[in-house]
Amino acid sequence: MSLIKLTIKGISYSQTQSGAYALVLSELEGTRTLPIIIGAFEAQSIAIALEKEIRPPRPLTHDLFKTFADRFFIQVKQVIIHKLVDGVFFSSLICERDGEEEVIDTRTSDAIALAVRFQAPIFTYENILDKAGIYLKIEDDLDEASDDEDEFELTFEDEAEESSFAKLSLSELQNQLNEAVVNEDYELAAKIRDEISKRS
Repeated sequence: MSLIKLTIKGISYSQTQSGAYALVLSELEGTRTLPIIIGAFEAQSIAIALEKEIRPPRPLTHDLFKTFADRFFIQVKQVIIHKLVDGVFFSSLICERDGEEEVIDTRTSDAIALAVRFQAPIFTYENILDKAGIYLKIEDDLDEASDDEDEFELTFEDEAEESSFAKLSLSELQNQLNEAVVNEDYELAAKIRDEISKRS
């Protein structure tokens, strides 16, 4: 069965599960998307790995795994989302060390967090996309969006907090961003970063 390459479309709050997030993957050559419900920690870890501007003062668990793997010359070659049972996705890390390949079972959210750090491709099978994939409705405003694989959007619903940022100057926003990173409040840091980006 042939593998289909996926890219990360974005992360948003889950509309169905409180406190959870929806990680949206999309097929590289097609219009189907694969939404996967993940926890807040995993969503934060994936978002931080995708962001270039936010650097945590201490390594997160997935950063530690990457450092450990690098130290012992282990490379994550690819991630395969290989099974879907009762709404739960099963994934594997394809790793290589000294020319020997190993397959490691993992949660999909952890697999994606590591794939981003190792710049490893993400794949799934046609039957999984058939079962769980959603066709993306092509609209005029999507035509204007960039196809850059590195582009990432993290959306938040707290409009009251966002509007309070509008009253702050750029230097005040930068100070709050630095403080949020030091306090390891990456969700707040992402919101402040979005406000700074809107003004530049």
